[in-house]
Amino acid sequence: MKKLLTTILTTSAATVGLLMAGTLSANADATYTVKKGDCVWAISQEYKTTIESIETANNIHGHLILPGQQLRIPGATAPVTATQTPAAPVTSAPVQQAPATTPAQPAETPAVTAPAAPVETAPAPTSEPAATTPAPETYTGGNLQSYVLGQMQSRTGVSASTWDHIINRESNWQPHVVNGASGAYGLFQNIHISGGSVQQQIDAAVNLYHAQGMQAWALY
Repeated sequence: MKKLLTTILTTSAATVGLLMAGTLSANADATYTVKKGDCVWAISQEYKTTIESIETANNIHGHLILPGQQLRIPGATAPVTATQTPAAPVTSAPVQQAPATTPAQPAETPAVTAPAAPVETAPAPTSEPAATTPAPETYTGGNLQSYVLGQMQSRTGVSASTWDHIINRESNWQPHVVNGASGAYGLFQNIHISGGSVQQQIDAAVNLYHAQGMQAWALY
């Protein structure tokens, strides 16, 4: 009995230690590998931290990160799951009991059940062809953000969240703002145009992306 109690206490202590190790590891800094289309803002949102803490920890300047780059995320709150090895169950030797002296009961006559009625199944519905990706919506003036982000993502392959970060940083979604120092114009603060409608600004930004990539906005 003493040996059994010692085994149970040892197993419980090991289990508590594993749980504490899992809790401590959840508060450690995280490491993130940059993928194409990532930006510091999107990574900070995923790990519930700030752009400044990530850029300071990794000596990032001008928001520039490169695909494949390893980033240290200080104070990350993303869940971390510790691998735990379940403790072996403590088993005791079976207790042998004397056979019961109750006289054997006669076998019961199996009940006769009526055959179940066949279940009718409805024919499987005919599968419909998968819906195609809808074309970008028409610009009406009241759907500025959804129209611009849809156009930029479909025409460049860069995520809408990245373009939203760029436009917020450059113009705060003001389509006709002009930088007095550089002459940059519009949503994307494009220095190659000095005016134009929202659609013309989108076309110019797409052309600039195909010519210079995200370096035109100092991302990578």
